[in-house]
Amino acid sequence: MSGIIELERLLSEMNPELIEDEFVFCTVSGSLAQYIEWNPLASFNEKEGLTLILTKDIASREGLQFKNTYKQITLTVHSSLEAVGLTAAVSNKLASKGISANVIAAYFHDHIFVQSEKAREALIALKEVGKNGL
Repeated sequence: MSGIIELERLLSEMNPELIEDEFVFCTVSGSLAQYIEWNPLASFNEKEGLTLILTKDIASREGLQFKNTYKQITLTVHSSLEAVGLTAAVSNKLASKGISANVIAAYFHDHIFVQSEKAREALIALKEVGKNGL
């Protein structure tokens, strides 16, 4: 089953869902294999180090440094990795409300990480996009 490509349909069917856990972005040295027991939600290798997205609880337990906490909002529509404009539409809507959007596109869905204190406001804004389109 392939994902949806049409932007208007993606926006009308995106059905954003707030995930209750709090997450943090951390950087560590070494390989992912060294940290797999922490069950990172996501990772990315950069030349400066390995970025891990972890629950706040795990990062705190392990003594990792982080600046802010984030909530995850998942767009539950099955978006194609070839879709054009979804990230821009979501980012622009959140930017208009003064909310940063850290977007990760996975195989089935797009996931937006927003500041924890702005998560409810972000969810409302994204639901507006779904109702009103662009």
